[in-house]
Amino acid sequence: MANFSRESCPSIKNILLLDSEGNRVAVKYYSDEWPTQSAQLGFEKSVFTKTQKTNARTEAEIAMFENNIVVYKFFQDLHFYVTGGDDENELILATVLQGFFDAVTLILRSNVDKREALENLDLILLCLDEIVDGGIILETDASVIAGKVESHSVDASAPLSEQTISQALATAREHFTRSLLK
Repeated sequence: MANFSRESCPSIKNILLLDSEGNRVAVKYYSDEWPTQSAQLGFEKSVFTKTQKTNARTEAEIAMFENNIVVYKFFQDLHFYVTGGDDENELILATVLQGFFDAVTLILRSNVDKREALENLDLILLCLDEIVDGGIILETDASVIAGKVESHSVDASAPLSEQTISQALATAREHFTRSLLK
């Protein structure tokens, strides 16, 4: 079995989900290349400005930007981006992008737009956590990603500290309802 070091594994620098005006919907950074929020926002605005006039609606597009490879795809009023270093394999980055896009499509039950994404932001952030951890790609199969996200979202037995706010409220409502019925 070959020994793989972290350096030899493909890695992701960030995954961005922006709206049609370039504003954040959901973002995760895995690189310290953009150490401050203003640096991150600057990168997002630059990437958005560079890509907004392209037609990345049917197929993912690839662009070189500030010594990074950015793979992106637009759908409705959402812009999906995956960034890797200039030495990363574009096909791997495109696979991560497609996995993210398809998982979001499954999670939002094909209602992929900004309003629906914001209403399910906790699930989209969980989705990002299932795809990449610390820049290392964990999963790209959309059905596996969506399945793990769905299992997190219905796990009422998880400790409250490990639940999202909406999950915790649903659990609390369930416990309150049970106490009333006793």
